[in-house]
Amino acid sequence: MTDAAQSSDDLLFIQVGGTIDKDYPPGDADHGYSFEICDPAYQSVLARVKFPVGWAEQSLMRLDSQDMEDPERAKVRAAVEAASQTRIIITHGTDTMAKTATALVGIADKIIVLTGAMLPEKFRDSDADFNLGMAIAAARLSPPGVYIVLNGTVTPAA
Repeated sequence: MTDAAQSSDDLLFIQVGGTIDKDYPPGDADHGYSFEICDPAYQSVLARVKFPVGWAEQSLMRLDSQDMEDPERAKVRAAVEAASQTRIIITHGTDTMAKTATALVGIADKIIVLTGAMLPEKFRDSDADFNLGMAIAAARLSPPGVYIVLNGTVTPAA
């Protein structure tokens, strides 16, 4: 599913960027160390595991989380508030994930889960699959609130 309006299910994935969505294409620029934020990692992961439940998605932005500032957090909050879904998973960079989670506290009647990865989903040893699976479980089982899901833990936002 590619459009929130097309899904009747209650689960929405929102991409804002971060390492989980990064790729490091070969090239001469920056001696091969540059990166780009690509298509949402959840698309690959959900296809690979044959996720059977309908879901919606929104690619809101493609930022390294170190570039995430308050105006971008306001856009994330507005997207979450406008969503018809009550279970929302946001893929985000780990550097400023806690700040974004705090900016989402107080949104009523929604389960909002932020997750990411220490290595890009495209890397063989990435933690992306595990973290996305945990995020889906947290979104399905947690009471309304804002949570950070990483490394097998579900932590309420402060």
